[in-house]
Amino acid sequence: MELSNIHLLSLIITMLSVIVLGLYSSRKVKSADDFSIGSRSSSTAIVSGTIVGTIIGGAATMGTAQLAFCVGLSAWWFTLGSGIGLLIMSIFYAGSLRNSGMETISQYLVLHYGKAAGPITSVVSSLGIFFSIVASMLTSVHLLSSVFSVTSGVAAGITVIIVIAYVFFGGINGTGLSGIFKLSLLYITLLVAGATSFKAMNGMSGLEAFFPADPWFNLFGRGVWLDIGNAVSLVVGIISTQTYVQAIFAARDTRTAAAGSLVAALVTIPVGLPSIMIGMYMHANYPDMLPINALPMYMIYNLPEWLGGAAITALLLSSIGSVAGLALGVGTMLSRDIISELFGFSGAKRLLWLNRTCILIITICAALFVFGNMQSLVLEWNFLSMALRGVGIFVPLTIAIFFPGKLPPKAAICSMIAGVAVSLLWNILYPEYKNPLFSGLAVSLVVAVVGIAVNNMDRSWFVQK
Repeated sequence: MELSNIHLLSLIITMLSVIVLGLYSSRKVKSADDFSIGSRSSSTAIVSGTIVGTIIGGAATMGTAQLAFCVGLSAWWFTLGSGIGLLIMSIFYAGSLRNSGMETISQYLVLHYGKAAGPITSVVSSLGIFFSIVASMLTSVHLLSSVFSVTSGVAAGITVIIVIAYVFFGGINGTGLSGIFKLSLLYITLLVAGATSFKAMNGMSGLEAFFPADPWFNLFGRGVWLDIGNAVSLVVGIISTQTYVQAIFAARDTRTAAAGSLVAALVTIPVGLPSIMIGMYMHANYPDMLPINALPMYMIYNLPEWLGGAAITALLLSSIGSVAGLALGVGTMLSRDIISELFGFSGAKRLLWLNRTCILIITICAALFVFGNMQSLVLEWNFLSMALRGVGIFVPLTIAIFFPGKLPPKAAICSMIAGVAVSLLWNILYPEYKNPLFSGLAVSLVVAVVGIAVNNMDRSWFVQK
């Protein structure tokens, strides 16, 4: 891909705007609480911007176009499932989570199940989220290396530098403000690109003439169980993810938390459709191209140059924004729930810099991991990530919110460990079944139900005695 001078000028202006937003946000950061939860004063716009700025990343844009290039409409499941998960969070989870006054999911589960729940939750969540960081890093490296003709190593280095610029200093405010700006830019460019590609294919009649109905127009085109599994993974993964819950904790009140999650859901669901349209258009016209390049190639060669440059920036920011937001979530958990507990770190300034250091290390590790998986499907990493987050946390978290005090602490710990262990074992023994969600979630639920039943039996026996 070659960029014209107008492309480059548009790209540079847009990128500088985002860096300025991140530096502006850093002026508000005086403590670790400011950095990670914005001192619990975030508005609906910041809450939704933080969530959307993270979830609408490389997977929701380039990853969706990549999969749509291969299979069509079933690529929608990432943004559709994510939106459903956010909708459920808004209605059923946001109020209880915000009222808890906590900062991490680990702290919330420790409140209900004791200290042992903290490290387990943090490790499980961090492992799952790491694979989402890898997915977004993968799209960023591909985009930078193809557009600017640089090596993968240089592309990864550029990604790390930009992450530092607008989350290392700005924290939750940096991802929220950048998320709002990026979302506006991304929506405009995607809508224009989706509309022009649809028109270029002569609308639905042209699409139907070129593509057979199955799998291209089948929402379950990859298989019913696989696509349903991916959708459920996204729902439980969204609800169990520190990054999205952190935005809920940062809201000024429960109503703002619910409204922010609802707005994020309504914004997320439709954003995959233009990417699907572009992926199918590129398959029809350039069937031999590398699928991961479908979206950026369309933006460069099929849009006006000034808009194409802004669009490339939007794609880059959507990938790096996800890396930044997810790394912030992992950094908060590792610094607050594990490192500070093990080594006794205290004080606002020390915790702030510990959090920032964790973010830097996580981002570098993700960049190194990407080098061994350059040709993989982006969305596969995200579906695996969501499954790993959900299997160990979703059941105990849901019981804590809807039935507090019912699940004994020991049973909760066993439920977490069993869910993750079975999922990992299932993935090793049955690699052809790519989504280990159902096995792990079922075992986690069974262990929890047995724990509740045994606890009730013990109480009944005590009362009878």
